[in-house]
Amino acid sequence: MARRWIRPRRWSPPARTPSAATGPLRVRQLIATGGHGPEDVVVDSAGRVITGLADGRILRIDPATGDRTVLADTGGRPLGLHPRADGGVLVCDHDRGLLAVGADGTVEVLVDTVGAEPLTFASNVVEGPDGTIWFTSSTTRWSLDDHLGDVFEHSGTGRLLRRDPDGTVTVLLDGLKFANGLALTADGTALLVAETAGYRIRRYGLDGTDTMLVENLPGFPDNLWLGSDGLLWAGIAAPRDALLDRLLPLPGFLRLLVWNLPEALRPQAVPIAWVMAFDAGGRIVHDLRSDDGGYGFVTSAAEQDGLLVAGSLTRPEIAVLEPPAR
Repeated sequence: MARRWIRPRRWSPPARTPSAATGPLRVRQLIATGGHGPEDVVVDSAGRVITGLADGRILRIDPATGDRTVLADTGGRPLGLHPRADGGVLVCDHDRGLLAVGADGTVEVLVDTVGAEPLTFASNVVEGPDGTIWFTSSTTRWSLDDHLGDVFEHSGTGRLLRRDPDGTVTVLLDGLKFANGLALTADGTALLVAETAGYRIRRYGLDGTDTMLVENLPGFPDNLWLGSDGLLWAGIAAPRDALLDRLLPLPGFLRLLVWNLPEALRPQAVPIAWVMAFDAGGRIVHDLRSDDGGYGFVTSAAEQDGLLVAGSLTRPEIAVLEPPAR
């Protein structure tokens, strides 16, 4: 990848605290998608897994049989998903914005601009009972292919946005550190927002309050899902990098030097499969990890009625996991 010029912003990350897994991540089954990069996995009311692939297809997968159905082709790169009650799916598409896929496969663009600017890097989405839609935009500076540029730069250009039923779009939060996963709390009073480059999950109340649910995570939190078990599930894409943490508070030219090194010499994501689950107060309930190479770069995890599945930006399959003991 050709190096782009970065504009580093200094940030002092919290000192990493020792953490240990609560148990191993065990893959029960790998289900081929027939494509690549099932970045987000969600589960619909019938227990079927829905995911989007790098080639633009939205799939519905029966986890019992592995049978796949193509719901639609967005013509872009689908990322975060939200299953709708009518059988349709809301899609954050990196290339096209916020989309609505109908149960009949039609694709409608709901939001592709914010103000006078194009919507960039739409990342994850949830919908309320009244049709209000909330979604995240990870960065205004970088694309999916070079998303590590934002991690190095620490641009702080992520956003949380709301689309009202009448189509009005409002920016609720900006300046987020790579806004990513999104979930609505069980009582419908707050949104939970993963800041991947901030190692944290925010709790944004619909009354406008803004607090932290979890801080100083040991890895990069990605997509979020509120399970039927009452837990907030998160894919952890990779552990934090010690060199990057040391560079972030220092003058930006040091990051420029590292960013422009050959790729093999720059910080690399540790190959690990990792998911975490939190209770409503932000306490870690499950911390499941595996480094056996059976799966990796987990960008999403979803639990529904005992089914636990994971997705990955870099794999051709989704993984059905062994649910941990509660």
